[in-house]
Amino acid sequence: MDEQRILEIAKKVLRIEIEGIESVCSKLNSNFAKAVELLFKCRGRIVITGMGKSGIVGKKIASTLASTGTPAFFLHPAEGVHGDLGMISKEDLVIAISNSGETDEVMKILPIIRRMGNKLIAITGNPNSTLGKAADVVIDAGVKEEACPMGLAPTASTTASLALGDALAIALLEMRGFKEEDFALIHPAGAIGKRLLLRVEDIMHGSDRIPLVRAETIMKEAIFEITSKGFGITGVVDDEGNLVGCITDGDLRRALEKSDDLWYRKASEVMTRNPKGIEKDALVTKALNRMEYFKITALFVFEKEGDKKPIGILHLHDILRSGVV
Repeated sequence: MDEQRILEIAKKVLRIEIEGIESVCSKLNSNFAKAVELLFKCRGRIVITGMGKSGIVGKKIASTLASTGTPAFFLHPAEGVHGDLGMISKEDLVIAISNSGETDEVMKILPIIRRMGNKLIAITGNPNSTLGKAADVVIDAGVKEEACPMGLAPTASTTASLALGDALAIALLEMRGFKEEDFALIHPAGAIGKRLLLRVEDIMHGSDRIPLVRAETIMKEAIFEITSKGFGITGVVDDEGNLVGCITDGDLRRALEKSDDLWYRKASEVMTRNPKGIEKDALVTKALNRMEYFKITALFVFEKEGDKKPIGILHLHDILRSGVV
């Protein structure tokens, strides 16, 4: 099989799956809205069940719901009849996924779900199936054809079910007023969580590490402060300890170009005024954006915006080590 033929097959599969999703989209009706309302009002958890490929899709839907503020888990229907149905409480809601609506393993747990009084949402390609008739709400996931040339391997149908699960999750997210901060709280270990949760005070260097010199300090001592602290910068403070300037490697180069007596000049003669800073409770991403905007590698940290006395320092390397980027 040549490359052209391979690409033709791939494009055909994608077109069929796109058409499947478009077909499902065109059939969306008040049942979808009713399903979202049921999910929103559920006082327990959302239990997703399905067999085979539908089960794999169900696991993904459960994961997406859980990560967007709706407690959910996947229940394997075959394990359900062997004791795992005990995982379902009376306040839970069940979403059952079956393209045919007649999957044996799912059919076996339906009577127990109904007996327990749980609300049931069906995602199926056959609304008139046993599953469809047993459900409180049916979402039609029927597609015209599978991408599999034999029509056997679930392809377009599972893609449609997956897309419907995403649609349910995002509709619920909107109804709950789920914010970035909420998302970060349940994703604390990931890069997203770090970007939304990590604050400057979490990774800054404290007062004992801040490179600082007085305005009248000679540059010989100021250079030693820059070198010993290792941030490539030193702050310059007045007699009250207020930050009035800073000296960077760039300031040193410019000073050397203008004068040969740099060694014994005062820090106030070399410093750049109005050094850049940031408040301690700012997100690290804000600090990074400020560094990028001003093309600098360090920020002095203050208790709050408008303060003059630095309480810490943050370097670009600290941000890189934090995993935010």
